[in-house]
Amino acid sequence: MNRIDKTFASLKTSNRKAFIPYIMAGDPSLEDTIRLVKLLEEEGADLIELGVPFSDPLADGPVIQEAALRALNKGVTLRKVLKTVKQIRRDTSVPIILMTYYNPVFRYGLQSFFKDASYSGVDGLIIPDLLPDEADELSIIANEYNISTIFLLAPTSTEERIKIVSRCSKGFIYYVSITGITGSRLRIDRHLQEMVKRIKRFSNMPVCVGFGVKKPKEAASIAMYADGVIIGSSIVKMINEKRGALRRYIRDIRKAIDGVV
Repeated sequence: MNRIDKTFASLKTSNRKAFIPYIMAGDPSLEDTIRLVKLLEEEGADLIELGVPFSDPLADGPVIQEAALRALNKGVTLRKVLKTVKQIRRDTSVPIILMTYYNPVFRYGLQSFFKDASYSGVDGLIIPDLLPDEADELSIIANEYNISTIFLLAPTSTEERIKIVSRCSKGFIYYVSITGITGSRLRIDRHLQEMVKRIKRFSNMPVCVGFGVKKPKEAASIAMYADGVIIGSSIVKMINEKRGALRRYIRDIRKAIDGVV
């Protein structure tokens, strides 16, 4: 077990759901990233997803793309993000998941990347442009370093795809609630709920829902049937435009999720 597994085990025991905020590493600076992780943990984040800036994203919407560009323009790299995680680890044991794309990891070198990621204190990895059935080498090395590889499912995922992701994912399964990019408008309907239930028929892994979640009411609705709620674009936007309101917003999301019995 790593920190992700222990966190979900603890949440299950206390009948609570996970709150997983996303921020872009290096936006507005890596020093701010350290402070923001502390703030998120203080206000109830159970796990934290840390975006690695990349020039050619596939899944990220305009808000996160712009955050990545700001970070890239300041010289933020994958190697610098890992060093920042190491600094974060001096003060916290909150699980940290990197969301990146395959090219930076490939260029780094798989063995070297996972060695450095483990040393820094990374617990999980999400690579949206890497399919689980093409990730054997990466998954084997990740397992050696006890880093969870988290794969995505979408509303269009077939039963066969659900089985593959259920077999390959570690830590939790990331359900993308919409067929679109981050920050798109969320539609909470029966299909979303049924899809989460369908995934759970094939896996005992926690299922967490992200993409498009913005309001506390939406987070509460999703927490009624999912194991965790992932929120990114609205947080990234607030950091850039209304940072003073961030603590209250995170606190309200946490309360909304905890209000689900």
